[in-house]
Amino acid sequence: MTPEHAILTISLFAAFSDGAKDDREREHIRRFAESLGPDAPDLARVYQDVLFGRVRLDDAVATLRELGHRQFAYEMAVCVCDADGTQSEAERRFLAELKTALGLAQDVHSAEVEREADALAGAAGAGPAAVAVPVPAPVAAATGGAPAANEAELDRSILNYSILNGALELLPQSWASVAIIPLQIRMVYGIGKAHGYELDQGHIREFLATVGVGLTSQYLEQFGRKLLGGLLGKLGGKALGGIGRSATGVAFSFASTWALGQVAKRYYAGGRQMSTQLLQESFQSLLGPAKEMQTQYLPSIREKAGTLDAGQIMSLVRGGPA
Repeated sequence: MTPEHAILTISLFAAFSDGAKDDREREHIRRFAESLGPDAPDLARVYQDVLFGRVRLDDAVATLRELGHRQFAYEMAVCVCDADGTQSEAERRFLAELKTALGLAQDVHSAEVEREADALAGAAGAGPAAVAVPVPAPVAAATGGAPAANEAELDRSILNYSILNGALELLPQSWASVAIIPLQIRMVYGIGKAHGYELDQGHIREFLATVGVGLTSQYLEQFGRKLLGGLLGKLGGKALGGIGRSATGVAFSFASTWALGQVAKRYYAGGRQMSTQLLQESFQSLLGPAKEMQTQYLPSIREKAGTLDAGQIMSLVRGGPA
């Protein structure tokens, strides 16, 4: 069993630890596996091996002899358990047992990763989009009394979120990518509100999935690429984030956020009348121009990355200005 295979196996054990087999957790793992390329372990086979008990967690743990590999395996497991925004009691027990099995009970790096990822997951579920009232009829369309949305202001907000999410791809911490979806949710919430809608988080997540962002394999490929960058960095004895710092990851996060914002603006301005096909086609048609825009704004993305720390990311997810 290779280190990549072992980490993927541990990630699956983490996803199954609460018995819920949440789609969001599986997508994190699929993205990680797909990013490993043609020489990656067969995800379907590894999935079945874990599901049907053909491989033990101890076998995967024993494969990871290097401290960096063990730290990364635990980091991946924490991100998987936090993918749905909460940790169950079963997941907490699993992580505690895994930490001990990996010999990381006293490891400062692992404790810091756990603390920051858990705090970020908690913050993601505490913003206004998570507690807003259920989606009503559009106020502006129904009453005509709501002020028209300020298009220029919305465009500035969408650009700021795009730069911010691109900057998150440049950070060495794997858990930083967990903030991208909550920030996109917050962006869509603001766009809907500007057009007279109060949106709950469930509606926005469904909108993201319908458009083709959020918890789909296309979007989550970038999370896996970042995690792979961390793994290769540890395998080579180098700093974290090699592939995670690539222009590809930055371009996709910037472009997907910008395209999502523009589609959301059209959707809510038009009274939510766009079909699923039109939403998806609109999003895809905007990705190309958005990726070209990313080159123009790369200096701003790098500058933004240089100002971000854990506390600021938590604040942004909770509702601070982007």
